[in-house]
Amino acid sequence: MRMMMALTACGFILYGTARGELDIIWNKAVHICLECIGLG
Repeated sequence: MRMMMALTACGFILYGTARGELDIIWNKAVHICLECIGLG
């Protein structure tokens, strides 16, 4: 059961990466961090 869940999670991570969602998440994380520090 654990192995099936781990493979499903990896599949979803690869699917999101293939769609280019990693760039979107990275940009949002950078903007949030800069706003918290007070630079943005």
